[in-house]
Amino acid sequence: MAWQERSIMDQRLEFVSLVESGSESVSALCRRFGVSRQTGHKWIRRHRAEGQAGLCDRSRRPLSSPLWCGDTTEQLVRSVRAAHPAWGGRKIRARLLALGHASVPAASTITTILHRHGLISAEASEAATPWTRFEHDRPNDLWQMDFKGPVRLRRGVCHALTVLDDHSRFAVGLWSCADQRLKTVRERLTAMFRKYGLPWRMLADNGAPWGSDGGASWTRLEVWLLKLGVPMSHGRPRHPQTQGKEERFHRTLSAEVLRREDLSDRSGAQEAFDRWRDVYNLERPHEALGLQPPITRYRPSERAFPERTPRLEPSPGETPCRVTEGGRVRLKGRRFYLGDAFDQEIVGLRNEPDGIIRVNFGPYPIGIINPRTPGNRVALVPLGRCAPSLHEHDDVSS
Repeated sequence: MAWQERSIMDQRLEFVSLVESGSESVSALCRRFGVSRQTGHKWIRRHRAEGQAGLCDRSRRPLSSPLWCGDTTEQLVRSVRAAHPAWGGRKIRARLLALGHASVPAASTITTILHRHGLISAEASEAATPWTRFEHDRPNDLWQMDFKGPVRLRRGVCHALTVLDDHSRFAVGLWSCADQRLKTVRERLTAMFRKYGLPWRMLADNGAPWGSDGGASWTRLEVWLLKLGVPMSHGRPRHPQTQGKEERFHRTLSAEVLRREDLSDRSGAQEAFDRWRDVYNLERPHEALGLQPPITRYRPSERAFPERTPRLEPSPGETPCRVTEGGRVRLKGRRFYLGDAFDQEIVGLRNEPDGIIRVNFGPYPIGIINPRTPGNRVALVPLGRCAPSLHEHDDVSS
């Protein structure tokens, strides 16, 4: 309406008063006040029905909103968000469906509800960018392993050892550790192997205790895993994208646990880790899995953990040789250094037609000796390239 620059209520009151006085026709008064006849008659009707109160503006909210979520639905959305503050619209919707709620709004509607109640920050929206994903075909083909830490506690720190199945994103292990030493890692891996069986390969970065100087030598952990039939691969130095799923898992762990819970000590941290790991594996919708939790795609390995560590024997056609003197093999009066990790182990030496001697540890090539080269160096096989193909085992897919 083109009312003049005066109080709108005053203009409307003057308009209906002049109409009631009968001094001018409604059409003439509408032209004078610059409004349509339809608008003029609207205010006349309201004034006659309600008096001066009828001249006030009314709410323009629609009488019905078929797409509007009721208070009960909004409360359900907010309750799931309160229990899992880092979850977005897609995860909350998937969780509500999994809980059996029949009428669940679209993920975009749930996101709108979260925005309306101030539960999503602009920074969080910006960070929600799509990822390019790849994965192994079957559970236990590859486990990714890394430490998250040090995690500050009220009393001290802990190092969170995380192990993730590449195919299903199932958190095989999440441990609050006092340190990152070999003994600690072996104890935790042994517990995981007993519960879930052996994977076909493991992936880690180049840090201790699983790596050494970007692959310059073998570590005791790698030798122990080789005996179990679990070769270890390593990412390129300063290239964390190789362990992308572990990096993403650490980000989720930080968002949903480390930044939200007051962790008192390592024991308290382990209790929090155990609670959250159950939620992550059994309930939390995972976008890379079609908004299903990891448990829907994981099954334990059929390769049982041997309580006695197997001894790897040389293959037929190889000369057995014991590694002594802190990781050295004797060959034609010369000593070649393989690495401390092989001390007291039996390796197999295979002579090739070109004079090269290949050093194997059971079925795994670990080094090459060239007797014609001055010095006593062994060209070690690059870590992560020693294992047979992942799919040289029996098909265990269902």
